[in-house]
Amino acid sequence: MALRKLVTIAVLVAVSIVLSIVESTISAFVFIIPGVKLGLANIVTLLVLYAYGPKEAAVVQFLRIVLVVLITPVAGGGLFSPASFMSFFGGLLAYLAMIGMKALGRFSLVSVSVAGSLFHMVGQIGAAIVVLSTAALVYYLPYMILLSVPTGIFTGLVGKKLVAVFETRASGAGED
Repeated sequence: MALRKLVTIAVLVAVSIVLSIVESTISAFVFIIPGVKLGLANIVTLLVLYAYGPKEAAVVQFLRIVLVVLITPVAGGGLFSPASFMSFFGGLLAYLAMIGMKALGRFSLVSVSVAGSLFHMVGQIGAAIVVLSTAALVYYLPYMILLSVPTGIFTGLVGKKLVAVFETRASGAGED
């Protein structure tokens, strides 16, 4: 991996960590339902997926989840806590949905983002059902899905704009 690419991805991991922490704070005031977030950190995953590819996006997604769980005790409660398990599983399903839809080539970045948001919610609820040993949480899923569509659209629109800016900068067209 070229040094420039490695440094850029490291910076993007740091940005995604900051966005994840910020969105946790914002979401506490914006959403009534616990666990619902704007998906700000996912903007970085989308950017990396479209600018570099699925391997690099996986690295960013994985490192963000692990590092946020380790540095924010409220968010994770430890690396092997129920909250971290839910975060890992939601992130994994979101990642798989996004790379799958992008690979098909028939979907816009916004559609890929919405799929990531939907599958993140499904993954979190699925993991919560397993961890908490209660199927009653499935009734929570329709509300989570309902909220994941607008948040996925928002994330996708911002991600689309940033990918365009990033590609312009990377091609040298945006340099002074």
